[in-house]
Amino acid sequence: MHSIGILGGGGISETHARAAQEIKGAEIVAFCGQNRTKTTQLGERYGGKVYEDMRAFFLYKPMDLVLIGSPSGLHAEQGIEAARHGLHVLVEKPMDITTARADSLIDACERAGVKLGVFFQDRAASDIRRLKTLLDEGRLGKPILVSGRVKWFRPPEYYRDSRWRGKQALDGGGALMNQGVHTVDLLLWLMGNVSRVYAKAVTALHDIEVEDTVVATLEFENGALGTLEAGTSLYPGYRRRVEVTGSGGTIILEHDRIIAADLRIPLDEPIRAGEENANASATSPVVSDVRGHKTILENFLSAIDTNGTPMCDGLEGRRSVELVEAIYESSRTARPVSLMMR
Repeated sequence: MHSIGILGGGGISETHARAAQEIKGAEIVAFCGQNRTKTTQLGERYGGKVYEDMRAFFLYKPMDLVLIGSPSGLHAEQGIEAARHGLHVLVEKPMDITTARADSLIDACERAGVKLGVFFQDRAASDIRRLKTLLDEGRLGKPILVSGRVKWFRPPEYYRDSRWRGKQALDGGGALMNQGVHTVDLLLWLMGNVSRVYAKAVTALHDIEVEDTVVATLEFENGALGTLEAGTSLYPGYRRRVEVTGSGGTIILEHDRIIAADLRIPLDEPIRAGEENANASATSPVVSDVRGHKTILENFLSAIDTNGTPMCDGLEGRRSVELVEAIYESSRTARPVSLMMR
């Protein structure tokens, strides 16, 4: 039995709780958050002792892992403290808002001998995994072009009613660091390292400290070119779309489903679109479909039990933060930025 503590009292912490309660051999034993009302409601709904004091929360026994769903700029600090108490750490995306902080969290978990994972649930989607397999097998041929489009919308109150969204100190960025980071991770997972980026990020619509619209051109180490568009300014919001083209053809994903697979050499069995998740991500931050989070958590628990590597461990989770940093630097300096990704 794994005893789980949940750190954070917002909507994503409820997502973590819903995912955990569906897993046999997992028990939620404690919640901790600054908003006593919200954490009390979570405790009443899902069970577990409720804390406001994080130090007391980390001392609760029995507890062997923590799910962190606090503001992004607190992830590393809180994960490091959890590791010091011998607790495994599964953190919401992004790992944190800088690579320096991500590195500190990775180092702390390594020193403590605990597992570190990141909730990048797109990696668990069946059609995305199918595309990854086809790319790894070389079925698309020489990589040529990839594009990711996250043309989403959030209303003004999404930022206005939050103490941290759209704030540099705790969000670390806007549409890219918060929403687009899932697609950044996906492009890196599918295509490999980026060697150079040129980008422009602007605040086009919302009254926030960070960007709500960004466009980037990516040069991958495998020779492919890429484009990335991300925004929360694009009314009314459209489904995320990823297109991958190689010398052998093109595959298109929309809302995590393969909607087109046009290959020069047809597959032995045609690709049939898998079941899409029910989340209205393009227009809402609410996660109604927790299957992706459940799969990531199940995988993480298995990694603990078998001393294996989580589906997205700390080193993998760091890569998206590194690329986001480079995109922001390119926009700030109006110059291309070269990377030496691990």
